[in-house]
Amino acid sequence: MTAHRMPESGFLSNASADLKKMLANLATEISLAPGEVLFEQGDEGDALYAIITGAVEFSVLALDGRKLTLDVMRPGALFGEITLFEPGGRTATATATEATLLWRVRHPDVLAQIRQRPDLAVDMIHLAGQRMRWMGRQLNEQVFLPLPTRLARKVQHLAPDGAQPPCKLELSQAELAEFVGATREAVSKILSSWKRDGVIQSTRGGLVILDWNALSLLAEPDQI
Repeated sequence: MTAHRMPESGFLSNASADLKKMLANLATEISLAPGEVLFEQGDEGDALYAIITGAVEFSVLALDGRKLTLDVMRPGALFGEITLFEPGGRTATATATEATLLWRVRHPDVLAQIRQRPDLAVDMIHLAGQRMRWMGRQLNEQVFLPLPTRLARKVQHLAPDGAQPPCKLELSQAELAEFVGATREAVSKILSSWKRDGVIQSTRGGLVILDWNALSLLAEPDQI
């Protein structure tokens, strides 16, 4: 075990000190190389993971076989909470986008601790509820929001935390298209419009956010 602590943000931000301590005591380390797959969609899962360093991309395959990237999580993020309650098939593929260090906490170990400390179950239910709400928001956005709105929200989400314009996002148009479930051509058309309006600037292999306020307006459905 290293000197790392379980993340204090995200899904553990409101968890009790006892729950954080319990998870840290049960955690084992996993190192992933860039491009290495942690698990694939449909694999059986029984563990929660915390990202200590690096980044993990989550993707699914659409019905037409296209890859759809759902999210990229970075240090402080947790994923796999649901399998702590009921192990089952993974709903997405998790791939390290850079050298990544994870902490893994397995379902049997957590269950054994909760049987000894039933009060910790309340915190665990809270974690599961947060994760389910996040999944619901992702689904609603993908199904109901127009493409420009989805793209603006995804660019905001993927921008480095706390960064101020000009803020660079190193993702190609093809990668952004995967995130929002669209073609590269459709995304390119929207980005060209944003560039003309001074919202972004195109760069080799990515884009630069120039006007965060304008991007925030584009992320609102009634601004389309």
